[in-house]
Amino acid sequence: MHNVVLVSRDGAALEKIKSKYPSQVQVVPGDLSDFTLPSKAVEVAKSSFGGLDGLIVNHAVLGQVAKIAEADPEKWRGAFDVNVFSAIACVQAALPELRKSKGCILLTSSGAAVKGTPSWGSYGASKACLNHLALTLQAEEPNITTMAIRPGQVDTEMQRDIREKHRDEMDHKVWSTYFNAHKEGKLLRPDQPGNVMARLVLDPPRDLNGKFIK
Repeated sequence: MHNVVLVSRDGAALEKIKSKYPSQVQVVPGDLSDFTLPSKAVEVAKSSFGGLDGLIVNHAVLGQVAKIAEADPEKWRGAFDVNVFSAIACVQAALPELRKSKGCILLTSSGAAVKGTPSWGSYGASKACLNHLALTLQAEEPNITTMAIRPGQVDTEMQRDIREKHRDEMDHKVWSTYFNAHKEGKLLRPDQPGNVMARLVLDPPRDLNGKFIK
């Protein structure tokens, strides 16, 4: 049996999950752009479950979809606040407990981190930061296993936004790959990569410390 502390902006969804698993789940509603929220979540883990064995950083925004020449640096800043700086806040809050448990950090990255995609500079650059964060933590915290993972194309709200809101800003060929993946039923259900990620955190392979898993 495993215990989980969930953090999300969707308080109703959190309570629905908690009602199904009242003894195993604690919830912390809020927006992770509030950098104090991770410390609150860690305190809940300590008080409810006695500590922390793993951290999954899975939140992100797509950010501005625009070519560099037309991009707004302030909108990039907003995306980095969520995708990068709040991830650092999560890691910092968790480190003291993860040092004790010799636990695991799993950062949700993307194929966009290692490939230049027109109009996706903000998102891709922010995910590349997470890959480097994993490398840095491998060097600084060798007793904690840190990995970045590419979950694949998953049927999420972000995928829907790509199809429905960003067609005009994206290269048509790139946009078509996302549209067709949905049309042809190729998107993964969230529970598919979620299952893999949970298993990685529960039993992290030490030889993957610092690595980007594709």
